[in-house]
Amino acid sequence: MLEAKERIRKPDWLKIKLPTGNNFSSLNKNIQENKLHTICESGRCPNKEECWGAGTATIMILGNVCTRSCQFCNVETGKPEDVDIFEPGRVAQSVKLMGAKHLVITSVDRDDLIDGGVSIWAATVRAIRKQAPSTTLETLIPDFQGKTELLDKIIEVNPEVVSHNIETVERLSKTVRIQAQFARSLFVLKYLKENGIRRTKSGIMLGLGETKSEIIEALYQLRDHQVDIVTLGQYLQPTKKHLAVQKYLSPGEFKELEAIALDLGFMYVESGPLVRSSYHAEKHIV
Repeated sequence: MLEAKERIRKPDWLKIKLPTGNNFSSLNKNIQENKLHTICESGRCPNKEECWGAGTATIMILGNVCTRSCQFCNVETGKPEDVDIFEPGRVAQSVKLMGAKHLVITSVDRDDLIDGGVSIWAATVRAIRKQAPSTTLETLIPDFQGKTELLDKIIEVNPEVVSHNIETVERLSKTVRIQAQFARSLFVLKYLKENGIRRTKSGIMLGLGETKSEIIEALYQLRDHQVDIVTLGQYLQPTKKHLAVQKYLSPGEFKELEAIALDLGFMYVESGPLVRSSYHAEKHIV
């Protein structure tokens, strides 16, 4: 069962600072003026203040309405708008204006499109390479339904890091990610690595009812599929309509899991209550 009988009180270590500073204001203005979407906002990321204050953000392409209905995610589910073929150019221009050293690109799932939106993905990477050639890139991609001909389009543009999140342990995956498949996500990660992507990455949310042994098993599964980088963070319930938090892990528990993951051979491990997929992403290319 994933529904808690009563809401668990949020611990003090999950308090979040309010956004401040010139970098935050400048980046926010740039994003609004260029009509860009960010997962920082749509996903209510707790690290927006820190990341935007440093002048970096995770840009979300292909709109802000998703065709899937994952039970943890605050992004709107429904019928997306038509694809904007000019979006890659706007994103690239914004990256150039930001002077970003490193950028994470993600998107909603677009199962309504024959190519899953991968043509816009590839065009966006190419446009950034052209307008901001010094900017390194991480692409946090959907599973593209496991279609290798679509994954090949991401491999062709060769981002420095390609990320795809398994989100939770295998037992809970069907409930947490209704239209996704745990085995398919692992396949996607291994396929990327075996076909030329230098560094692959995945993330897991904790506190949904998984056991410690299940977390460790998921880490083993990611390493078996040649994943280089893993992020471990606390699940936070966005609204009352979403899955309830079953447990708040302590900073000490996250530290213990970090040590376990490093012992398994991950190149980088980000593990902590407020860690999200893009946290310290710029460090993962070094």
